[in-house]
Amino acid sequence: MTLYSKIIGTGSYLPEKRVTNQELADQLAAKGIETSDEWIVTRSGIAARHFAAPEQKSSDLAAIAARRALEMAGMQPNDIDLIIVASSTPDFFGSFPSTACIVQQKLGITNHGAAVDVQAVCSGFVYALSTADAFIRAGVHKNVLVIGSEVFSRILDFNDRTTCVLFGDGAGAVVLSASQEPGILSSALHADGSHSHILCMPDSFGGATAGEAYLYMDGPAVFKLAVSVLEKVAHEALAKAEMQQDDIDWLIPHQANLRIMSGTAKKLGLPMEKMVVTVDQHGNTSAASIPLALDAAVRDGRIKPGQNIMMEGVGGGFTWGAVLAKF
Repeated sequence: MTLYSKIIGTGSYLPEKRVTNQELADQLAAKGIETSDEWIVTRSGIAARHFAAPEQKSSDLAAIAARRALEMAGMQPNDIDLIIVASSTPDFFGSFPSTACIVQQKLGITNHGAAVDVQAVCSGFVYALSTADAFIRAGVHKNVLVIGSEVFSRILDFNDRTTCVLFGDGAGAVVLSASQEPGILSSALHADGSHSHILCMPDSFGGATAGEAYLYMDGPAVFKLAVSVLEKVAHEALAKAEMQQDDIDWLIPHQANLRIMSGTAKKLGLPMEKMVVTVDQHGNTSAASIPLALDAAVRDGRIKPGQNIMMEGVGGGFTWGAVLAKF
């Protein structure tokens, strides 16, 4: 009997504090930095973002999203035997201890299942989902919580209008379970460290921190590379599943920039109506963006059982990947 892994529950959480473009522009203007709603929307498609409260950490956002996914799946926390958290903004420096362990504690899981963090920046959820799929197919784990959670507002330089207007905080989660029915159909993961400098947080750790602990991004370079690799990795995932692009019911790309997303859909020959877009409401939430968009489309009824979903992302590293799933 062939063993598969299948998404049986989704959940998400956005912090209460919602900041519109105009509100952010007013805050920046007080510091002598000029921007506007029109400038932000034209370049990114973003209208608003959410910022976590000072006391909220990635694990707090992750735990809320996870509980909602568990509720949809009809599961209890102790049914989970593995937690994988994708985050570039972990609770503790160097993910030590892992945010996944903290989430395990906050969910009240006492079965001593495994917990681990994955770091692939904005590709993190795709990497984590592919990893969970491999564990389930190998028979090592049965029910896995896969979570993307970020508090990117903590690493933004609010003196740099080219980056601080793009990112937000949030979390998304799925319950991935062993199944006799096909769920995750294929995945493809890649990285190219030669591009590590175009999207990074240029501080270092060699016994002590050094440098600037703020996100840096070479926007034009990221844009050019992202559009190219997203098309290729989608076709790779389709080929592995012996499917065609017309078989895709929904495209859920990393919610970074509407121009990148639209360019990817166009290259795949997919109409905009087949792409889930939530970037306008929460900005770039890095590893959380794909599961946030997935949960939104599941809960509003767009995504239906039996449909094929292409999820793909790019992130610092440079990393990229895609997962093709039947919901």
